[in-house]
Amino acid sequence: MKTAHDMIQEKGRDLLCVPEGATIREALEKMNAGKVGAILVTRKEKPVGIWTERDLLHNILDETFDPGRSRIEAFMTRELILAPHTDTVYNLMDKFLGRRVRHLLIEKDGEIIGMVSAGDVMKASIQEKDSELKQLNSMVGWDYYENWCWRPESK
Repeated sequence: MKTAHDMIQEKGRDLLCVPEGATIREALEKMNAGKVGAILVTRKEKPVGIWTERDLLHNILDETFDPGRSRIEAFMTRELILAPHTDTVYNLMDKFLGRRVRHLLIEKDGEIIGMVSAGDVMKASIQEKDSELKQLNSMVGWDYYENWCWRPESK
């Protein structure tokens, strides 16, 4: 079964980050260019928060929110939710459902190695099920039934 580490390897791209002090507009431009729904906020190269498209949905109603002027640290989520690189697809699904989030940071040996989204995990889950189905079909396919026949014992 696929692990978080496997999914990070398959994605094969670096984490998108902006430093504290960046504007919301700068973060949005980077997210749009990378076609991602979340961006990590860093201080001295260390993650200190995350800002997502869901945050944008909530922030847009705040009267002080101005994408061109607002600093990301004023609106980011500071609680970073981590998952070990050894978590399987099903462990990750449990975390997404239990924590009601759409992005998890993946850590290995105390370092963040990437981020997976609920969509990444859903894709991996579907691939797992597809692989299992193909394997089961190959074990009990039409060939099995067509070539099988009952032969009475010879006397």
